[in-house]
Amino acid sequence: MKRNYSGEYPPLHRRKGVRTLSVIAGGLIAAVGLELFLMPHKLITGGIAGLSALLSHMTEMRLGLFLFLLNLPFILLSRKQINLKFALYTMLGLICLTAGSLALHRFPAVITEPLPAALAGGLCLGLGLGISIRFGGVGGPAPESGFMFLRSGPPKWAETALMLLNCAILLCAGALFGWDQAMYSILAYLLAFEGVRFSLRDLTRSRPVWITTSRCTEIKAALRDELERESKLVQDAGPEGQPGTLFCLASRMEEEALTTIVHSFDRQGEIVIGSQTRRMPFSH
Repeated sequence: MKRNYSGEYPPLHRRKGVRTLSVIAGGLIAAVGLELFLMPHKLITGGIAGLSALLSHMTEMRLGLFLFLLNLPFILLSRKQINLKFALYTMLGLICLTAGSLALHRFPAVITEPLPAALAGGLCLGLGLGISIRFGGVGGPAPESGFMFLRSGPPKWAETALMLLNCAILLCAGALFGWDQAMYSILAYLLAFEGVRFSLRDLTRSRPVWITTSRCTEIKAALRDELERESKLVQDAGPEGQPGTLFCLASRMEEEALTTIVHSFDRQGEIVIGSQTRRMPFSH
């Protein structure tokens, strides 16, 4: 049963502040997991973070340097698939992860035993990356290759490539540091993976959206062109300015973009998401 209520979002500067602080916190939490738990015990996760850690151990160069250099091409290549705002938050998350890693490198391990270090480090890494991704940035595409995880998942060829990359990283880690360490590394990787999934829970699941507006045709075309979302015209707008109704599906991560599109055409448009009705005022 739908509930009708009139509510306003927090001021735009407050939302931006919370989003920015969340991305920063996520990157720093991930850096804590890497530098204070995983790296001192030579525990290697999968993805770019694992490859960076492996190269850091092999060359004795700082982990933060490899994190930045290896992640940067992914961000630049993904620029065509994500909007500028998301790209900026992505870069912020990467910078915080890199800076946090460099700052924490000189500190000793928090835990001396590899098993609890793998548990704590994997959870910190996964939750940190998940928080950073959820609030608009990617603290490095690991272990799910960042922006691809936000959609319905990478294509099959990418899944195969990621699996082969992770296997190669873990095999190299086992050959260099011992197979006992490799088992702990696998445990850390699995926990990091689950940490990201937990943080992104319900983020990509599609929910029904009803849009009441007098600009149905323009909004329908904009949703198709900008979000690649098809919408159905439930009721056309009347000849004397009576609003019509559009229906579509959208994930939680698309809500802000959808709201911006609707209010760019109709500032008085009403958006119903799931079982709740919200009047979302247009603001800059």
